[in-house]
Amino acid sequence: MNASSSRSVEIAALRHAVPYLALFRGRTFVVKIGGGALGDRRATAAVVEQVAALHHLGIRVVVVHGGGPQASELAGALGIAVRQVAGRRVTDEATLEVVTLALNGEANTRLLAACRAAHLPAAGLSGVAGDLIVARKRPPVEMPGEAGPVDFGHVGDIVSIDPQLIDRLLDGGHLPVVSPLAADAAGNLLNLNADSVASALAVTLGAEKLLMLVDTPGLLDDPDDASTLVSWLDRAGLAERIADGRIRGGMLPKARAIDDALAGGVPRAHLISWRSPDALLLEIFSNEGAGTLVVPSLAALSAEEREPAAAEAG
Repeated sequence: MNASSSRSVEIAALRHAVPYLALFRGRTFVVKIGGGALGDRRATAAVVEQVAALHHLGIRVVVVHGGGPQASELAGALGIAVRQVAGRRVTDEATLEVVTLALNGEANTRLLAACRAAHLPAAGLSGVAGDLIVARKRPPVEMPGEAGPVDFGHVGDIVSIDPQLIDRLLDGGHLPVVSPLAADAAGNLLNLNADSVASALAVTLGAEKLLMLVDTPGLLDDPDDASTLVSWLDRAGLAERIADGRIRGGMLPKARAIDDALAGGVPRAHLISWRSPDALLLEIFSNEGAGTLVVPSLAALSAEEREPAAAEAG
């Protein structure tokens, strides 16, 4: 491609993005970054560069991150067994210490360092800061495939969210970077699921979008076959796939968190691969997208989103 052709492509891309820029400026996006992306410095930098682009375009971005791989690696180094049930970590006393070090230490700090390299004014915090998240310890629960009720240990469920601290950071031009640790009213630390935290924050903040960066290209009808990517679906389609087992394992809490967000008033949720270059920006600023779009009902989809190729041809 010569310089003239390259410039034409760039201009066409900018022209195509203009309506989205007008639509999203001043709106809130919640971006959840999984721990897998944080284990690869180049991938982390690439994701943060895209987040920085959103920030500089006037979008109010809140990042929630996981740290499962980092916690598992640290636990292994310390000889502490890791147990997960339905994609959720069982957190005993020793595991809680490991999770605290991994989330508020390695994962949060590495993400903040990447933000600094991208000249992004990020501020790291957890759910404990400023009473952001009050949680309660999860009681033992019946889980499919388990002999009896599962005690998840120091794992919490969200009771309430006070968005004042995040609103002040956003109003001051900062990008909040939130780790999924919280505490109960008595100050007892609890490990929360990062997908649930991102979902609850999106609802509380009245976010326009919840965007989850995952290890796969998006939601797959067959988890072992990338060609079965689902481009878009609604809550009914999500529930159907949960019921028939197409959504399982680590994708299950993500799907349920997305459903909670949509039920709580978030208009759109997205599952996007952190491995694909510029996938976050492509998903937001093009009809074709780069992952899976989930909406409350299919009526929310435009004709261009249903048939992007035809729209471009027209």
